[in-house]
Order: sequence, then structure tokens, then C-alpha cells
Amino acid sequence: MRIDAHQHFWKVARGDYGWLTTADHPKIARDFLPGDIAPLLAAARVDKTILVQAAPAVAETEFLLEISAATPFVAGVVGWVELDAPGAPSQIARLAAHGKLVGLRPMLQDLPDDEWMLRPALAPAIDAMQRGGLRFDALVKPRHLPALAEFLDRHGELPVVIDHGAKPDIAGGEIDLWAAYIRHIARNSHALCKLSGLASEAGPGWNAEIVQPYVDVLLDAFGPARLMWGSDWPVLNEVGDYAAWLDLAEALTEQLTSSERDAIFGGTAASFYGLTSC
Repeated sequence: MRIDAHQHFWKVARGDYGWLTTADHPKIARDFLPGDIAPLLAAARVDKTILVQAAPAVAETEFLLEISAATPFVAGVVGWVELDAPGAPSQIARLAAHGKLVGLRPMLQDLPDDEWMLRPALAPAIDAMQRGGLRFDALVKPRHLPALAEFLDRHGELPVVIDHGAKPDIAGGEIDLWAAYIRHIARNSHALCKLSGLASEAGPGWNAEIVQPYVDVLLDAFGPARLMWGSDWPVLNEVGDYAAWLDLAEALTEQLTSSERDAIFGGTAASFYGLTSC
């Protein structure tokens, strides 16, 4: 089973997406729904997807869960809850009762406090996530990695995956400090990582030569059993397309065994998100 471990849907008129303006994102500031990605999945032979939130709103999570119930290829939804709110545990329990909710993702990259994830106020929500069998998607940038390392130390029982390789500054050519933090986290925690979003971090004109050093770090640090491929579609459309990113990811992992490639392009995501019955 081939799985795209990271994709989005949105309906602009809902008003949830404050970041999605025509001025800032002209190529993707429109509706993207299941009918838009279905032919891309068919062409790529991708069987299932993980649908990930793109707005800090419970209403958007409920919207995505509605889509998932009517869309067979959506295997799971990673939603959003205000984790430091007093009512977070009850909110999480309610949402976790939906069979398709597999995780939660605070939008850490957008918060002014890089150490927000370490606030004691999050503890009840983290406990509720674990009771509900949910995973934690860490949407972070390199500056968050020291705090993430401490978060992982504190919450050793919580399944965590790092989105988009922690968004290294590929366009700026920065790699050494990011790589050191990534290797530290991989060596000292149970965290997994998504092989996704790297085309966007490289910017227009991305190619194998530009992206390969970063993929090599992730492969060496986490290994195939802890890496999962994702498209980050339709954000990907700002710099490329679905087929091109999949082709590049396959080319940069072609030296692996077939079982290792199967892990990256499906098996790891299925295991992590509990999709083995799909």
C-alpha cells in the first residue's frame, strides 16, 4: 500500500485560512478538494492519504473529518485543538471518538514563543492525546529543534513525527546546524520524520542536486523505518507538481532495498498512524 503521509484540503470561503491570501499565495488561494487530487493519486499509484489541518480551528478539523468520512482514499486526519486551553482534554476526547482522527498538529511554526510546546499547561492535553491513541505532528522549523528535543524527552510515550524534515533552509544553503539537531533528535528520541515539504523549502527550480544533501541527512539519521513520504499538496503547487516531487523522492531513495522503499512510501506511515487494517 502506497501512502501519501501529508496532504491538505481547504475551502477558502470557510474563512479559516488567514494565511492563504491571493497576494501571498496566488497559485493556491483557491479551493482544493478530493476531486482535485484523485487523478494525481491514481497516476502515482497512491492508495491512501493522511489529511492534515491547515488552520488553527476546531471547525476546520470537523470539516476535514466530514470529508474523510465521504472519501475512501483518506485514511486518517491530523487535526487541531488549542492544546493549552482548559477545555482541551474534553475537546480531544470528543474528536478522538471519530474513527478517522489519527493525530493533532499545533501550528508551532506560527507561534511567537519557540518554546511554547514546553509550557506546563499542555500536559493535560498531551495526556488526553495518549488516552485517545492520537499522534503528534510537529510543524517546526530548525529554530524549534532544541525545544522539540526537550519535549521528546518529557513525553517519551507520545508518538511524534516531525513534519517536512523540520523545514531546513534549503534555499539559503543552510545545512550544518539543522543536520546536527536532526541527528541528535533521531539518536536520542523515538521521533519519526516526514520526507515532505523539501521542494517548498528549496524554492522554484529545485532539483536533485539541491535537495539530495538534505534527504541524505534524513535517511542517515532516521533510516527508512522512521521516514514517511508526503506530498504536502497543494502547497507543493507553488513550486512544482505532485508527479515531479514523487519522482525525485523515488530517485533519491533508489539505492535502498525494495523493503526499505516500501517503508518510506507507505509502511512507516501505516504503522505510525495505525493504518494497518486499511
